Amino acid sequence: MIECGALLFDLDGTLVDSTEVVERTWRAWAEMHGFDPLVVTAAAHGRRAMDTVREFVPNGDLLSEVARLEAIELSELGAVRLLPGSSEILSMLLANQWAVVTSGTRRLAFGRLEVCDLPRPNVLIGAEDVGRGKPDPEGYLAAALRLNRHPSDCIAFEDAPAGLKAASAAGCTVIGLTTTHRADQLADAPTNGLVPSLGSVRLARKDGRLHLSLRRDDG
Repeated sequence: MIECGALLFDLDGTLVDSTEVVERTWRAWAEMHGFDPLVVTAAAHGRRAMDTVREFVPNGDLLSEVARLEAIELSELGAVRLLPGSSEILSMLLANQWAVVTSGTRRLAFGRLEVCDLPRPNVLIGAEDVGRGKPDPEGYLAAALRLNRHPSDCIAFEDAPAGLKAASAAGCTVIGLTTTHRADQLADAPTNGLVPSLGSVRLARKDGRLHLSLRRDDG
């Protein structure tokens, strides 16, 4: 059993499954620029598009490249799917008990939440809200602050190494999800536990506190 005051969620690969769209978009971008698609997609998971573009095309038109990538992903909102446990856990939380910390833009994040019929959080930290993206802890620190919580009183859920490192560096308790990466691929990332999805998390509220237990399966 883990106790905390608030839950912080990554979006893609944590609450919703957008992996197919994300990887297809980055593969096409990599091929257009003559890069190895496998290398680019691996680098893109869990990070802001602007940081990935800057890494591979440091002298390119950053704003134009990022806008093109976002437009493609916005056009494919219908391909995004709900992940197990997301609706159930969010339905049990009060507005001041949770936030979303995503590497995507706010527009893309709200679009994906809406298409999956998930509630709109009062606190959402997107790509444009931070000066440094994941694995920097800035996004998680900002979310905890806006919820009036110390990071050590927050549990963060993440599926990608960059996000796990960001949440850990912020001082959160970190639960990794093996929705996008296998457990062995997350072996070097800092976590306090791994679960297949949010379907493996059991949540109870008591005296204003959140009490979580973790299962090894989604049953």
